Amino acid sequence: MAIKLASFSVDGQNTWGVVTDGGVINLGAREGGSVLQLLNQGLSWDALAELQDKNTPDLSLEEVNLSPPVVCGSKIICIGVNYANRNAEYKDNTPDPEWPSLFMRAQESFTGSGQALWRPPESEQLDYEGEIALVIGRRGHRIPQDQAMDYVAGYTLMNEGTIRDWVRHAKFNVTQGKNFSRIGSIGPYMVSPESVGDFRNLSLETHVNGEMRQSDTTANLMFPFDYLISYLSIFYTLQPGDIISTGTPNGAGARFDPPKYLVPGDVVEVRCPSIGVLANTVEDDPSTCTDLTDQLRSNRQG
Repeated sequence: MAIKLASFSVDGQNTWGVVTDGGVINLGAREGGSVLQLLNQGLSWDALAELQDKNTPDLSLEEVNLSPPVVCGSKIICIGVNYANRNAEYKDNTPDPEWPSLFMRAQESFTGSGQALWRPPESEQLDYEGEIALVIGRRGHRIPQDQAMDYVAGYTLMNEGTIRDWVRHAKFNVTQGKNFSRIGSIGPYMVSPESVGDFRNLSLETHVNGEMRQSDTTANLMFPFDYLISYLSIFYTLQPGDIISTGTPNGAGARFDPPKYLVPGDVVEVRCPSIGVLANTVEDDPSTCTDLTDQLRSNRQG
């Protein structure tokens, strides 16, 4: 049986544990620490299985607020245009890339499964991107590809939410459109490589309000997981808790005619059978209703 390792808050306190069919075992209350500390100490899935076997659930899943499984790792690295048919989706007659495309995201741009994604007042172009994400479990630099998967502690899912018009604000980067607060999500939990099986042929789907929008398998990746880890480790020193999101299939909302952007009330689900279902609703950002771009345009032009 797969161990479902989760980070969550209960009664305002951040903690961690495992999710079972009977509920949530609050291992943070028993053992202390966090999932990130577990990874830094050398995560043992066998030890987690023993803890799950000897403890009973403390809480129902409805009593907790799930966070991304790993909080405050050193890096969240996202790969762009990695499924072969995704490159063709751009219709710009460019050949498949020779090297991966990538960008970085901040922790606060994500929330956990079951939480609301926030559509900011600056744009109505909130889009979904379902992805499989790797959680690094060992420090590594300049890793050979044939050893790369030994550095993976587990798998999770990502909705790599994007503000489409803001990714075009700059000439050479997409950072702005990728880092609004809570436009994406990670979860629902992390599962072991052994429970996931062959990483070369995992199915991935994204559904919006029950309609399947994205569907592909990792067999169609231009740069598979082991390649990505080796490539990234040439210039990064990968650390326990780093997350690598591996790319999204075709079918994002921006690619429809007309586009199908997310609106308040929508329900987005990212699904991989051996990992789980990452589910979120959408709401307008409750922290503000003010669009600051008009002020900035006026200041620039004044």
